[in-house]
Amino acid sequence: MTQAESLAPDKTSGLSRDEKEDIEERRKLRAPLVYEIIRAEGEEELTRPLASLWWSGLAAGLGISFSVVGEGILHRHLPDTPWRPLVENFGYCFGFLIVVLGRLQLFTENTLTAVLPLAKQTTCRNFLLTARLWGVVFAANMAGTMLFAISAVFVGLYSSDQVAGFMEVSHHLMAKTPAEMLWHALPAGFLVAAMVWMMPSAEGSKFWIIVAATYLIAIGDFAHVIAGSAEAFLLLLSGEIGLGQTLFGFLLPAFVGNVLGGTILFALLAYAQVKEEL
Repeated sequence: MTQAESLAPDKTSGLSRDEKEDIEERRKLRAPLVYEIIRAEGEEELTRPLASLWWSGLAAGLGISFSVVGEGILHRHLPDTPWRPLVENFGYCFGFLIVVLGRLQLFTENTLTAVLPLAKQTTCRNFLLTARLWGVVFAANMAGTMLFAISAVFVGLYSSDQVAGFMEVSHHLMAKTPAEMLWHALPAGFLVAAMVWMMPSAEGSKFWIIVAATYLIAIGDFAHVIAGSAEAFLLLLSGEIGLGQTLFGFLLPAFVGNVLGGTILFALLAYAQVKEEL
């Protein structure tokens, strides 16, 4: 403690012991500590077995598809009014709550967690581990959302009325041009990375942080490559869009935009603010 600090009045003298401990605990979660918590999680993820990454990523793909389910069902049950999108977009949060609180492997979360170890130690090994993690998780997420689309279009897991709702909300996403898709994917990548960054400080508020970040993605009409792939695959399997539009009109620009938003705009800026304190 410095001399100035020792002479400063104790503004917490009237607080209880528990309140002082709570204040001290919150002070500990400064930006460098948040960085270290997420970096440590990222290093664990980088070395997980491929089978673990695959099955967790597959479950995440299936789980995130419930964003389409929630939004589509609300869409069908709400009246066609100007305020309907404000309510139906809460359904978009359902899939993210399943994936994030369930600790499943979602590609866009890894644009932050996997990059922080790489930013600190930019080695060939870390680069290859990051590429391995991204490749396996992205492929598994895509497999999960494709299974959802197959179950909706061919298996009959959902009623025809529900599937009609899924299709209606999906058409809105695919109306964008590739350039619009890329630009609208940037904020989505940034928001997911920001959500991950806030988690260590969230304590009992994780539910609301997930809802706030993902609801903003929905009402902002931003493009999330994994959740959006469930919509794109629905339209593809229904014959309403072609493979070229699926790959180059959605998947590629949304992928690039999410990576730029989560990695370049957020992860590297997050590292830059703490690198002198590490």
